[in-house]
Amino acid sequence: MTISATFSSHGKILMSPLRKSEWANHPVLCKSVELFKNGRNQYRMSTNSNKFQCRALEIENKSSTKFHLDDVIESQQFDRETLSAIFEVAREMEKIEKNLIGGRSEILKGYLMATLFYEPSTRTRLSFESAMKRLGGEVLTTENAREFSSAAKGETLEDTIRTVEGYSDIIVMRHFESGAARRAASTASIPIINAGDGPGQHPTQALLDVYTIEREIGKLDGINVALVGDLAYGRTVRSLAHLLAMYQDVKIYFVSPDVVKMKDDIKDYLTSMGIQWEESADLIEVASKCDVVYQTRIQRERFGERVDLYEEARGKYIVDKSVVNAMQKHAVVMHPLPRLDEITVDVDGDPRAAYFRQAKNGLYIRMALLKLLLLGW
Repeated sequence: MTISATFSSHGKILMSPLRKSEWANHPVLCKSVELFKNGRNQYRMSTNSNKFQCRALEIENKSSTKFHLDDVIESQQFDRETLSAIFEVAREMEKIEKNLIGGRSEILKGYLMATLFYEPSTRTRLSFESAMKRLGGEVLTTENAREFSSAAKGETLEDTIRTVEGYSDIIVMRHFESGAARRAASTASIPIINAGDGPGQHPTQALLDVYTIEREIGKLDGINVALVGDLAYGRTVRSLAHLLAMYQDVKIYFVSPDVVKMKDDIKDYLTSMGIQWEESADLIEVASKCDVVYQTRIQRERFGERVDLYEEARGKYIVDKSVVNAMQKHAVVMHPLPRLDEITVDVDGDPRAAYFRQAKNGLYIRMALLKLLLLGW
């Protein structure tokens, strides 16, 4: 016997469907009832009992949903409360991962994640795939969708998304065009995660960056952060600036070559949020004042044919021993990776070099996001 129905947080049958995450937060009193997915917002219930009665559909509301995620598209979609909730789940994921000695959880057993990467990636793609598999899910992947997918034949992004969502439960996408993730989300009936869209945003990187700062420094209010390197095209620093603006008494220093200075939209946004910012050409002086020195790579791929501009920018600001020696004892150096020569290898042994710990934190954040998007709180 199968009954199609939806439920309020108090167990009442509704005319409009709830999301699965809202259902999943409430323990079901009738244990013989199972929930099957019909679509992004539609679910049906099934029971093998011929004595099934409506009263068995009552739900005991023991807890309330803290928040709900549909997609992860940009940093601006979050607030402090949501960030704290995500970080709480990430800490739970860290405990789960550390206890998985040669095994995997079954939290996401039966779910499929598709990764569509139209630009090269190592850390982001592998960390998402590792996160999904450690939680018991499976992965469908294409590393270079721009060249080795139907996009090479001229297929639109919207058609690709409509096709791939038929094979999977969630899509993680990196694209070379700013705004592509939003287009995908407006098309898809399953969750979309933006794994970087051109020079636009990289929200999951920003989440793991803020998570790392909190773990390393012990606070997010009242900190000074230096953003160094490619600030014009660096989607990681743009996303991070949006998240840092949610905290109190934060000051951001911009240190970059003139050709890749931070763009006015971010500066104007920080000003509107009451965040102090300052541009400087002296990396050592700034490093001595900051809790975090966030170094980034000068991105050759963003300069097109202007190799002269790339060479002008590359190598101007390098974090080496002289910079680290100027830093405070509690401060840290971060980097979204990959690095070229903008952090010298002799810095790696310093306990303030946090970039590999930062990369590991990406696993926990992405495990948390997959769990929240597919199952809810």
